[in-house]
Amino acid sequence: MSHSCPKHLSHLLVAPGSAVDLDDIDPREVDFLGDEDKVRARLVEDAEAIDRLQDRLYAEGKRALLVILQGTDTSGKDGTIRGVFNATGPLGVTVTAFKRPSEEELAHDFLWRVHMAAPRRGTIGIFNRSHYEDVLVGRVRNLAPKEAIEARYRAINDFERLLTDNGTVVLKFMLHISKAEQAERLQERLDEPEKNWKFNAGDLDDRKLWGAFKKAYETALARCSTEHAPWHIVPADRKWARNAIVAAIVRDTLETMDPRYPKMPWKPSDFTIT
Repeated sequence: MSHSCPKHLSHLLVAPGSAVDLDDIDPREVDFLGDEDKVRARLVEDAEAIDRLQDRLYAEGKRALLVILQGTDTSGKDGTIRGVFNATGPLGVTVTAFKRPSEEELAHDFLWRVHMAAPRRGTIGIFNRSHYEDVLVGRVRNLAPKEAIEARYRAINDFERLLTDNGTVVLKFMLHISKAEQAERLQERLDEPEKNWKFNAGDLDDRKLWGAFKKAYETALARCSTEHAPWHIVPADRKWARNAIVAAIVRDTLETMDPRYPKMPWKPSDFTIT
């Protein structure tokens, strides 16, 4: 198993087969991380280490890492990508943001567009939202029959097993924020002109369904946290803590994967540059 989690963050893992109650997890409780200034400094170190490890992963060209970020509106998916991967060279990183499916995508099975975006060997792929939308929004908004939604959990587990069997390590993060924190962040988008573009009136409709989305997340977390692709529930009310947690787990996983630069069939001394 190549995914890894530092010991002080192991309680964030969802054990396979366990029930999940998000009300039992405080989105603001991050005392386990220690001093904020030290955590922020460690985040910078982790981001730089991820860059170095990604270079080795790209050079090795044999395996891939897929980072899945899920969370309600304003939970910080974009901010996490910036905070964790901004130091990483763009050559071996792809980011895919999953929006409402197109007509072409709807004409295929729900995993078609997701498999098309899976990272190639040697790269890190980041999903901003993902195939889990089909058992979250799909379930809450009744976008498919109940039996079809039910079948998707097994399909998702099989799909992620296919990825891991073919050399892609899968890390899944649920960015867990409180309803009060979401209200503050939505208000910021109204109050600050440079953030107006982020505001979507549809987010208010989803907010009215907070309880239904919570239950949908709990079901997905419980049904789809597996040994080969576990879920982490990240307390996300404090942005610096959220970024630090994700960075620490990504770095630890890459170090466990331990990608190596390929050995060349020649020695540098075989050549003379004139």
